[in-house]
Amino acid sequence: MMEKIQHSEVEVKGLKLHVAEIGSGSKTVVFLHGFPEIWYTWRHQMISVANAGYRAIAFDFRGYGLSEQPVEPEKETMFDLVPEVVGLLDAINISKAFLVGKDFGAIPGYLTAAVHPERVAAVITLGIPFILPGPSAVQNHHLPKGFYITRWQEPGRAEADFGRFPVKSVIRNIYTLFSKSEIPIAADDQEIMDLFDPSTPLPPWFSEEDLSTYASLYEKSGFRYALQVPYRSAKVETGLSDVKVTVPALLIVGEQDYFLKFPGMEDYIRKGVVKNFVPNLETVYIPEGSHFMHEQVPEKVNQLIIEFLDKQSI
Repeated sequence: MMEKIQHSEVEVKGLKLHVAEIGSGSKTVVFLHGFPEIWYTWRHQMISVANAGYRAIAFDFRGYGLSEQPVEPEKETMFDLVPEVVGLLDAINISKAFLVGKDFGAIPGYLTAAVHPERVAAVITLGIPFILPGPSAVQNHHLPKGFYITRWQEPGRAEADFGRFPVKSVIRNIYTLFSKSEIPIAADDQEIMDLFDPSTPLPPWFSEEDLSTYASLYEKSGFRYALQVPYRSAKVETGLSDVKVTVPALLIVGEQDYFLKFPGMEDYIRKGVVKNFVPNLETVYIPEGSHFMHEQVPEKVNQLIIEFLDKQSI
């Protein structure tokens, strides 16, 4: 089915975005990737929802993969991805869509639904609940100073760390490290890439071919934009207050996802505090699910996505 995925360039806000799509259903599902991912991360889900009668679209965010880079990446924030999502819908003549976000892709998914509820039928996110970017959202001080986000927010540090290795090795290291259940934290005399054990095999659900596909796309884009959005722009205020996501929402949580160990995160999700912001939220847990559960156990994730989509109207 991979060969049935069609690729095109769509101009949005003056930048050419790389768009992948499959399926011809009247209802559209737009997939929003995280880091170190790209449109390809959604391959299993795209094929599955297309087979279930939906039109599936995944694209590389600006600055990622085959999409164009903005002129000044260091001035960008996650909130710039909201008009990008809406602009993409406009460009392909979709009045309303379902949004599915993973990792930081969850954040523009929720923000688009909050700011443009008329364009979003429902939101599904994997691993990450509603979080409003800004100083209060970044709780790095609760973790050791070698916390990977703290390290990557420091200008030049990740560039020097990553630059010691070929791009393919960086992607391999991150995928292997981040599929574990522990938060990646470096010692004072280490960088994040030093946490990787070269004898560790790739996860069984992630092939050398998959790795080569990711590497070829990051070799084109580099990591400049990815380090800015999400990491270095995470503390920037969106200018929004009293945000509510009123559309139906589904949060799929992998119980082995290291993100669940972020300070306060498990209580925020399990105790339902997140429902203060997303009142129509349904939460489902996958006991063995890692940070990459959509690639690790795609059949389970696909079933949950399709069952939820089938219950919604558009």
